[in-house]
Amino acid sequence: MQNPADQALNIRLIISGLVLVILLGAIEQTVVAVALPVIAGQLNGFAQMAWVISAYLVACTVATPIWGKLSDIHGRSASLSAAIIIFTLGSLGCALAMSMPQLIGFRVLQGLGGGGLISVAQATIANVVPLRERGRYQGYISGVYASASLAGPILGGYLTHYLSWRYIFWINLPLGLLALWLVRRSLRNLPVTHAQHSVDYVGAVLFATGLTSVLIAMTRLGQGVALVEPFNLLLAIVGVTMLVLFGWHSSRSSEPLIPLSLFRNKTVTICCAVLFLAFFQFISMSVLLPLRLQLAGGMEADSSALRLLPLTLAIPLGAFLAGRLMSATGHYKMLQLGGAIAATAGGIAMALCPLDQPGLMVVALVVLGVGLGFQFPTSMVATQNAVSVGHIGVATALTSLSRLLGGAVGVALLSSLLTTLLRHALPDAPVELFASLMSDASGRVAADGAFRQLFLISAACSALAPLLILQLSEKELRGKPVPSGAPAKS
Repeated sequence: MQNPADQALNIRLIISGLVLVILLGAIEQTVVAVALPVIAGQLNGFAQMAWVISAYLVACTVATPIWGKLSDIHGRSASLSAAIIIFTLGSLGCALAMSMPQLIGFRVLQGLGGGGLISVAQATIANVVPLRERGRYQGYISGVYASASLAGPILGGYLTHYLSWRYIFWINLPLGLLALWLVRRSLRNLPVTHAQHSVDYVGAVLFATGLTSVLIAMTRLGQGVALVEPFNLLLAIVGVTMLVLFGWHSSRSSEPLIPLSLFRNKTVTICCAVLFLAFFQFISMSVLLPLRLQLAGGMEADSSALRLLPLTLAIPLGAFLAGRLMSATGHYKMLQLGGAIAATAGGIAMALCPLDQPGLMVVALVVLGVGLGFQFPTSMVATQNAVSVGHIGVATALTSLSRLLGGAVGVALLSSLLTTLLRHALPDAPVELFASLMSDASGRVAADGAFRQLFLISAACSALAPLLILQLSEKELRGKPVPSGAPAKS
């Protein structure tokens, strides 16, 4: 048995590896956003530009619950190692891509690996850290996740401007190999608790087909394709049908991919909804703010990305404070509630803040960031506190799925609304709408008005979170995990 000093050292080594893994997965969601115009220009693919982001998000979202189940069965170390290898191979393919279809295809491979990086890493924390202390570590991890996601546009802007967009992907190779070494070294003694169970492959196919179809349909909506367009309508019908069949199949499966009983757990359901809303606001802000500054403010890509710095610093600060307070008090509900209210207020302030008031924008971003930071670790720990050890992997994957869905839906919905608002404001604008905006003063005014409306819509959605949290029945954080097989009640 390890003495306390050795145990603490081992936990620090494990957390170091997990931090690097989560950094890889999170930064990849946003790092290419600023570089898209350059990538599309070099690969002659402006019509396919949005798919470079959507391909990763869709694949990542679909793969997340599957990785959660695999990690419960085959162990965290093996599953995390496989996810890192797939992600790194996808990065290599992206760096070498010579056409837009090649790049999009390798982004899908990246996303399939990326879906396991974050969900399995966060589930691993539940195996090595007592629940009462888990809030502190989840605070660190949530801060890293948010900071990496927001640092993505900054890193992407600088690599693209000073080197090449391909370095956005080349940089993942040494980091991926380092993460693989750390994971294999630090997790080699972690026990496998459910090796006798099996994967629900039928459920996995139904879920993957259904969710992929729905998300592709939503992404096409964001590109201006009408819902009633034949192929889009077919995608929507197939997606909804497959998801209904997935629910029917899961209710009859002895080893479902996602146990539907988890949704009868009020805490799990509410926390997943809160994370969905938080990431809807988080991803939309990290994507829309640089776009607003470029299209309406005429800023360069690297300069616009730097304006996200207050949010990048405020989210980990909020997550750190929330984690420490959870560990000290054993409570999370009031922290969640305060964070949700602050995030809503910050979102409204961003909508009202003019472009020529950078000081006010900094204050609004800090309030928004701290509010989001308070919600991330509290929702994760509350979910893990509400389920048995045997369901921690899939429950954690469910929270990761909620985050990814919030981001994917946010990008698709708000992109669609942005296109609609701009077309309404500028009915005579050419097809190359964004390019015309950057060279036309009236277009910039119209763009700023559209972005303000989108920020208000995002804030209105986040205002649902406090109402949900008020319905939460708080359970004081346990000192030890619930034994496997114990009932998962809220």
